[in-house]
Amino acid sequence: MARPVMHDDSLKQQLLEVTAGLVDREGPARVTLRDVAAAAGTSTTAVYALFGGKSQLLTAVMDYGFRSFRESQEQAAHGGLQGLGIAYRTWALEHPALYRLMFGGAMAAYADCKPSPEAAAGAMDPLIGAVSAAQAAGTLRPAPAELVAVAIWAQVHGLMSLELDQMGPPDAPWEDVYRLALDAIGRGWAA
Repeated sequence: MARPVMHDDSLKQQLLEVTAGLVDREGPARVTLRDVAAAAGTSTTAVYALFGGKSQLLTAVMDYGFRSFRESQEQAAHGGLQGLGIAYRTWALEHPALYRLMFGGAMAAYADCKPSPEAAAGAMDPLIGAVSAAQAAGTLRPAPAELVAVAIWAQVHGLMSLELDQMGPPDAPWEDVYRLALDAIGRGWAA
């Protein structure tokens, strides 16, 4: 007789999100599987059954973040560079803990946690594709597409980091600032 499914995808999703929030607040070294289980209203047995252990759970969180980010970028790719930029901000605001874990460096200090190459690979592909398409259309100046994509990403990443950390005037109109920055980036790289 087959064993009944004890832990479903809903619990797995909840554990990923809870872990991202806890690690964002406490740092990866301070979070225990008991903390994760308690915050998700489940047992450590469920965490072990679904992920194996702490390092596997942290890797799964990173993988989940990169996959979610890439999916949002792929869905926005039809909107070109501007559409990708708006989707980047939207995703970061909807997933601030994941954003900081993926791009803020907290996990870099925790040696056991790196995203799997399959999950992280290709996260920048939609941006590189949009840069290449704009260059082919003659609207973006020629340069290696990967380098242009990294330069653009660095600018929007910096702005998002400032917004998420509320590093600026307390009443900063971040959406307006972000749109102005996207326009400036577009003008700066225009052919």
